[in-house]
Amino acid sequence: MSSTRDIDALIELMAKLPGYGPRSARRAVLHLIRKRALLLSPLADQMQQVAATARECLNCGNVGTADICDICDSNKRANGELCVVEDVADLWAMERSGVFKGRYHVLGGTLSALDAIGPQELRIPRLVDRVQSEGINEVILALNATIDGQTTAHYIADQLDGQVQLTSLAQGVPIGGELDYLDDGTITAAMRARKNI
Repeated sequence: MSSTRDIDALIELMAKLPGYGPRSARRAVLHLIRKRALLLSPLADQMQQVAATARECLNCGNVGTADICDICDSNKRANGELCVVEDVADLWAMERSGVFKGRYHVLGGTLSALDAIGPQELRIPRLVDRVQSEGINEVILALNATIDGQTTAHYIADQLDGQVQLTSLAQGVPIGGELDYLDDGTITAAMRARKNI
């Protein structure tokens, strides 16, 4: 029986996290062990708490500790705008920016024929229901600029055609971006979306 079996198991689990490999997981675990009282024990307690209480919002798909998340529960956010995102990480990124003050709808992915992901596997039917029942007047499609993201955006636009104003995020050259480092698709999108100065 190995004296480091539990530590090795923890390293293996940490290595499964995004951004971690075996070496970085090993470094993180060693750091946690060295700072056991300050980091490891509180982290373990908090992870156990989150494991027991975390759930998806029944309305939008956000992650929180209640059946309805704070965003959906806030009357201030009921401004008629609904921002559609692929996953919770995208919602959190939008919230970090602080620029959007409406409500969200998390699809849970994108349409993909190769992976057999159709509208029923995503929250697209729920989106259509929300537009009709919540008095939504604008749906902002904030989907990633990938083939699957664009296919999903077109499908949603077809489903909501004539029911609501549909908009999407602007695409093109990022602030601080240099043309030499941009891919052809980004330059093409920027040229097509150009505006007067």
